[in-house]
Amino acid sequence: MTVDQSWMLDEVTGVRGVRHAVVLSADGLVRAHCAQTSQEDAERLAAACAGLKSIGQSLARQFGASGATSRQVMVEFDGHGGYLFVRGAGDGSHLAVVTEHVVDPALIAQQMQAQVLKIGAPSLGTPARES
Repeated sequence: MTVDQSWMLDEVTGVRGVRHAVVLSADGLVRAHCAQTSQEDAERLAAACAGLKSIGQSLARQFGASGATSRQVMVEFDGHGGYLFVRGAGDGSHLAVVTEHVVDPALIAQQMQAQVLKIGAPSLGTPARES
């Protein structure tokens, strides 16, 4: 039985210019995606964003201040492509948002933060795997 968890994305998907929104686990599995994103696109986006977030985390450890972590990764697409934002969203989960070029990146970052706070870190977290 599949449970609809698209409510996790209401705060973000209501912003004009948001094209895709996905909640993913640290290992790139889709936990929830918005209605306008197909399952196939959600899976592709989740896998890619898990890799980006991992690279960001490695860079933060290597080049940031002692104990630094990666809070958010942002990619701007060339021309009229838009943006991709990936941020932590609870223990082991991430929130990824793809937008059109017309959005204000600061507004999207703010809405992503509000979304994470609204649903609460514990409800987004991915439980640790048992061996």
